[in-house]
Amino acid sequence: MQDSIFTKIIQGEIPCHKIYEDDQVLAFLDIHPVQPGHTLVVTKQQVDHAWDLDDTAYQHLMAVVKKLALHLRTQMGTARVASQIVGVDVPHCHVHLIPINTASDFKAEPSAAEPDHTALAALAQKLAL
Repeated sequence: MQDSIFTKIIQGEIPCHKIYEDDQVLAFLDIHPVQPGHTLVVTKQQVDHAWDLDDTAYQHLMAVVKKLALHLRTQMGTARVASQIVGVDVPHCHVHLIPINTASDFKAEPSAAEPDHTALAALAQKLAL
């Protein structure tokens, strides 16, 4: 399997705005967020589908997703944090966490603007665990 963009991020070949990392998972800000604080939680093991993870890795991923969602909700001051496993955009298991207040916030289009890396770095520092 060819390295995905997420594997390249994990290996440090491509920079990211990291908010969390452990031995199995990396979480970083999406550079084209649906809403501010939009975070990707990525398994370090490159598998195409979340359902292909063994039970231990899947449970660890979901425990981190929960921890980060609660943290994002508090730090971003939103009523909710939407979660989504799409599985078609990048062939590497990942979960989107999107701080929202209403359903329409979740359905917004990702930002098409050039990423503001200064703002993303400041937000990552605020959200870092």
